[in-house]
Amino acid sequence: MRTALAFAPLFALLAAPLAAQEELRVTHDGLMGDLAGTLLGDLDETRKLVLIIPGSGPTDRDGNNPLGVKAAPYRLLAEALAEHGIASVRIDKRGMAGSKNAVVNANDVTVEDYVDDVEAWTRQLAERSSGECIWVLGHSEGGLIAMAAAARDPVPYCGLVLVAAPGRNLSEIIRTQIAANPMAEPLLPQVDDIIARLSAGETVPAEDIHPGLLPLFGPQVQGLISSLFRQNPSELLASHELPVLILNGDKDIQTPDEDAELLASSRSDAQLVVLPGVNHVLKRVEGDDREANIATYADPDLPLAPGVADAIVQFIDQAS
Repeated sequence: MRTALAFAPLFALLAAPLAAQEELRVTHDGLMGDLAGTLLGDLDETRKLVLIIPGSGPTDRDGNNPLGVKAAPYRLLAEALAEHGIASVRIDKRGMAGSKNAVVNANDVTVEDYVDDVEAWTRQLAERSSGECIWVLGHSEGGLIAMAAAARDPVPYCGLVLVAAPGRNLSEIIRTQIAANPMAEPLLPQVDDIIARLSAGETVPAEDIHPGLLPLFGPQVQGLISSLFRQNPSELLASHELPVLILNGDKDIQTPDEDAELLASSRSDAQLVVLPGVNHVLKRVEGDDREANIATYADPDLPLAPGVADAIVQFIDQAS
């Protein structure tokens, strides 16, 4: 179900005091140290709590990474949710940022490992919120982790908010992105071979991989990539009946809104919202200039795009 929403302005909320913020830590038997996250909001005043799962690569709890992304979309989203009385916990992935001591090697990870971490957070947060269920919000690759967590056990969750989440198998997305570069055409047969082998659970030696493909398919990340290739978003989403919001921007150059449409087709009751002028880091962009779009990734002063928080708040309020 695709929905067009009318959003009220937030200017009346700007004078409200900032919500309480607290550093949280959790661990479980599969880790060597703690996972770290930030709680924003007062759980004594609200029964609504959102766990924010970050996207791919070295993305931290605020939505930034050392590769040049400084847009802080998760921090801005958490602040916007708090203004509406919804608490959130945004987390650092195992081996990264505040969770760097949880494992020796952040690359030695699978989807199943990330789901274990989500479940550990969920157990702790359920205790903090008097046993209430938890909303799970996953951005980009984090949306796939959220889907996998709900497919494993939907009971602890109120529902899913999937923001810029993949609607196709990641192998198809990666191949499409590589094929979009005309200079990569000679590499496509090797790409197809690597994808087939990793999808089958095999490993591919570094010497069998073109140097230009090593950052994407190198042995150091093959465990994660292989586990991602085994996830079918449509099947994961169809495996339970939790309320689902699929949110995308029509200026997203990483996860196009066609993915959101495809994902929504697997659940007739899913709510689909495609916001005009919104890109992958949830900022407002004008026109179709790719460089201007990417420039927003490095601008922490740009506010969250209008409509993003409102769509999530409205969905949670209606589904609660």
